Amino acid sequence: MTIVRNLGCRPYESVWRAMSHYTDIRNQESADEIWCVEHEPVFTQGQAGKAEHLLNTGDIPVVQVDRGGQVTYHGPGQLVVYPLLDLRRAKIGVRELVTALETATVAMLKGFGIAAAPRADAPGVYLSEGPRTGNKIASIGLRVRRGCSFHGIAINIDMDLAPFLRINPCGYAGMQMVQMAELVQPVPEWQQVAEIFIGELLSILSLPPADWQPLDEDTFAHLSASVQATENQETTNG
Repeated sequence: MTIVRNLGCRPYESVWRAMSHYTDIRNQESADEIWCVEHEPVFTQGQAGKAEHLLNTGDIPVVQVDRGGQVTYHGPGQLVVYPLLDLRRAKIGVRELVTALETATVAMLKGFGIAAAPRADAPGVYLSEGPRTGNKIASIGLRVRRGCSFHGIAINIDMDLAPFLRINPCGYAGMQMVQMAELVQPVPEWQQVAEIFIGELLSILSLPPADWQPLDEDTFAHLSASVQATENQETTNG
């Protein structure tokens, strides 16, 4: 089974530290985990991020992180999924993981009657039909270290999109963001979206089915207490 955890709504930095530390200490026997979380409002700037894409961040903090990509926004009402996978063990390439995240999102959205597709020139998922065609509904930013993935994908469900106007999302000036709440009623429950997305992702990657387990707060606190910095990473973004 693939362990899946609902972390609830948490500050970004504690989750970042925890998933980074888990990646550093895991071994060939360590379980693959997928963390589903909402974050308190935060802008995150990827390691190649340019300051010019931060327009007017105001009172929302900006965190410089070690994923690929430029700047994005996280806030309540967004599903953020962090696949902590041993890619070497599963024989999954980085590009294959990105494609799987996109494909799982497209399949999940299709189930709610939303037509969407990835773009060849910019990772992520975009509406492919209707008056909002081209608007972005999901963003991807990954890092791979020691053959294992962390960071992941953010899917807009029912959130305040206004903070995206304070940045150039993913480094694209004028990029319009959209969310499920604008496209389907009643708005799907966050947990429902998470479960459908995870099911699609594991099927695409031929990984064991999801085993949803509660988060051990003591273990999480230990993981988030320290980070071992390691260089020579692979990244992808969007």
